[in-house]
Amino acid sequence: MVNFVSKPRYDVDDLKKLIQLLRSPDGCPWDREQSHESIRRNMLEEAYEAAEAIDTGDTEHLIEELGDVLMQVLFHADIAECDKRFTLDDITDATYRKLIRRHPHVFGDVKAKDGEESLARWDDIKREEKLHETSSETMLSVARSMPALWRAEKIQRKAEKVGFDWPDYTGALEALRGELVELECAIESGDKSGNTNNIKEELGDLLFSAVNVARFFNIDPEDALGSTSDKFIARFTSIEEMASRQGKKLSEMSFDEMEELYQQVKLEK
Repeated sequence: MVNFVSKPRYDVDDLKKLIQLLRSPDGCPWDREQSHESIRRNMLEEAYEAAEAIDTGDTEHLIEELGDVLMQVLFHADIAECDKRFTLDDITDATYRKLIRRHPHVFGDVKAKDGEESLARWDDIKREEKLHETSSETMLSVARSMPALWRAEKIQRKAEKVGFDWPDYTGALEALRGELVELECAIESGDKSGNTNNIKEELGDLLFSAVNVARFFNIDPEDALGSTSDKFIARFTSIEEMASRQGKKLSEMSFDEMEELYQQVKLEK
């Protein structure tokens, strides 16, 4: 058994030492065996769980989930330090310097009248740091690991900055309708040939156009789709309850019977 100091309250340094202990020869075999790649998904999952805690407004839950995100950062830092690649101090130093560089309106003589101008200045400095000379390069820099709807929105905003955008939402909405027609044609063609590649492409175009419409109204496409998923679950729960009151199971009902119940629920909610 490893000895550790029991304290009434622990700080960041204590957590860092605990991670080091867990990954030491006397610690946990699983922790010791991990790499950046093996816990990559853990980082994403913890970030999403922290986001959910923010959405619910639960302070205790947020403390817990932010702690899990912090643990992931310290875990990655310890892996890198053991490999003699970089340390937590290297991460801290790089982040500190970046924040100073990208806030010249705070630490320099540059002025920013509002948050929008501050963000624009941040983006300009970031582009200079990354040596991006073209808008295409800034688009290519958008992480492919982002949720696809968010990535599409970010790419579209970069196109918007150089004027490649519809004057208003009507153009985006018309493009969305056009993509639906093209998807229908691709499906009809795919039904005949058995090739679904074109269907996939046209479906992607449809989703990309839907994100474009959302952008004109400053609607987060991920949030919109998430809300719709929640709404569908609530409605599905209702039709299952309605079927149960009729002495039926959904698995024993036809689609038309379930659809009838679903339409009733839509009218009520």
